[in-house]
Amino acid sequence: MKKLRVILLLLTSFGLGFVLGTAGASQGSKNQEDSYRYIKLFTDVLQIVKQNYVEDPNIKDLIYGALNGMMRALDPFSSFFTPDEYKEFMEETEGEFGGVGIEISIEKGRPIVISPIEGTPAYNAGIKPGDIILEVDGKDTSNMSLMEVVKNIRGKPGTKVELTILRKGQDKPVKVTLERTLIKIKSVQWTTIDGVGYIRLSRFSDGVGKEVSKAVRELSKKNVSGIILDLRNDPGGLLSEAVNVAEVFVPRGKLIVYTKGRNQENVKYFSTKDPVYPKDLPLVVLINRGTASAAEIVTGALQDYKLATVMGEKSFGKASVQNIIPLEDGSAIKLTVAYYYTPSGRLIHKKGIEPNIVVPMSQEEEEKLQEAIREKRMKGATEGIILLPEKDVQLKKAIEYIKQKAVQKKVANF
Repeated sequence: MKKLRVILLLLTSFGLGFVLGTAGASQGSKNQEDSYRYIKLFTDVLQIVKQNYVEDPNIKDLIYGALNGMMRALDPFSSFFTPDEYKEFMEETEGEFGGVGIEISIEKGRPIVISPIEGTPAYNAGIKPGDIILEVDGKDTSNMSLMEVVKNIRGKPGTKVELTILRKGQDKPVKVTLERTLIKIKSVQWTTIDGVGYIRLSRFSDGVGKEVSKAVRELSKKNVSGIILDLRNDPGGLLSEAVNVAEVFVPRGKLIVYTKGRNQENVKYFSTKDPVYPKDLPLVVLINRGTASAAEIVTGALQDYKLATVMGEKSFGKASVQNIIPLEDGSAIKLTVAYYYTPSGRLIHKKGIEPNIVVPMSQEEEEKLQEAIREKRMKGATEGIILLPEKDVQLKKAIEYIKQKAVQKKVANF
């Protein structure tokens, strides 16, 4: 199995007394008494259900259900995985999986789209960040956990799934039918457009730091007037790869990000390498409401050190760090253990990152852009990046900005 970064292995053989004793020592006797009281309440209800429910219940199902509810009570990003769900999760982190290509979270009890993955059925159908999924194949999602929603959306490639979507600004939900496919994630792509370098980073999967470094080196050889790092609709991924990508730009020894949790010391991540990115080459980072997590770590560091001009729309605002904790029966929990902060100490959780230059894209403009890209694909442009600055107002503005900087540099050197 390929290695998965940021996984914390936790032995689960400790007893209940140890857990309660530790809590009591740190929070006082009253909290310890409350812990005992509520755990007793839980065991009492479990015993009542076991003895009196109309049918003989499956204890494993009851415990799994309770653990699922426990994680859901914490935040949208903590969750419980059954053994099968944990296996599926591990497969996804390895780069390809079956589904429709959307990253989702839970907000106010409903699944919400963080971002669609470019080139996938969801992206091609026009699914957008912020879309609320009301139903999956007619099943109400209000009582589903995040993993239950994911499990219902995924399926055998070639089969279809119907999502009922409610979009901000629309009065009525719409039904979208998507054909599942094997989702293969090509995380980093790069090219040039009108003398400007362009790097699209769609997801922070294993190895993207090396790929971004390679892209910068190759584009620099082409004497581009500047580079655009496109992090729009990038839902994030591995914290370690966020650090690796930031090291391409941030000087050696500089703080990139730090995390702060309740029961652990602050963990600081510094750049350990000399930056690959040329010092005087203009850099623009494009973000939007689908830019989240690891993508915001990189954006925040580059913005704090004034190494890039951030352009576009305010990002999603996910600054929580989750650890995957495997359990002894093959299940696991994903638990929020810390928040991350930008080098200047900003906590952007639920706030997002404000661009230096705001360039809004209306829903109509976005739909026209996606439709134009789909038309290009249908005409045979199945490989590589499709860039349409005449329809992409944010990309167009970024290109104009870099060209303007290049002209100013020439005048200054004259």
